[in-house]
Amino acid sequence: MADAQIQKVKNELKFVETVFRKLLKILPAFNITDEKILPYGLKPHTRSISWLVEQVVTQQTKFNAKALGIADAAFEFPDTCLHDCEIKVGARSYFVNVKIHNMAGKDNKNDIAAVEKLYMQYSAEPSYDLIYACFGVHFQNVRIRFDADYLMLFSPQFLPIYVNPRNDKVQAFYHHEPEVRSRSEFLEVLRQNSKSIVLKKK
Repeated sequence: MADAQIQKVKNELKFVETVFRKLLKILPAFNITDEKILPYGLKPHTRSISWLVEQVVTQQTKFNAKALGIADAAFEFPDTCLHDCEIKVGARSYFVNVKIHNMAGKDNKNDIAAVEKLYMQYSAEPSYDLIYACFGVHFQNVRIRFDADYLMLFSPQFLPIYVNPRNDKVQAFYHHEPEVRSRSEFLEVLRQNSKSIVLKKK
């Protein structure tokens, strides 16, 4: 059972990568706003553009569904949801969280998700598997351009687990060597590393 679930995650990662490799050939460069409005441009921080760029990725996935070989993509989810895109193919769904990497910045550890949210979701829904897809972008002033060669996909289940004690969030480099583990092993690692009161009661 554990081996089958691990293989399922690997297969889903491979499929979503295929979809987004196609998407990268379609994604347009764009201006966030008029240079008359922001004559000095945006500060070169990912947080300045991340939500908007994520919307471009998810909406372009839906808009180009047929060209990408999928049935549909949904992107209207509450902010509390772990995924912000659901790719649909037949009766199957692939749950994706889109991340953004500024190609001009350093490769640092990033907050991935709150431990408690991951733990509760993976405990409550045994069939739920989350995929993180990180797109690289170049931006200058108000212009955004996707990097055609940068695409990192990973599963939280296979992350090298480090929990930031200050905010109880899993942190990781977007580019990392996966640590293949079963779902139950993943939940146990989260439980052992979390400072969350809720998890300690379990």
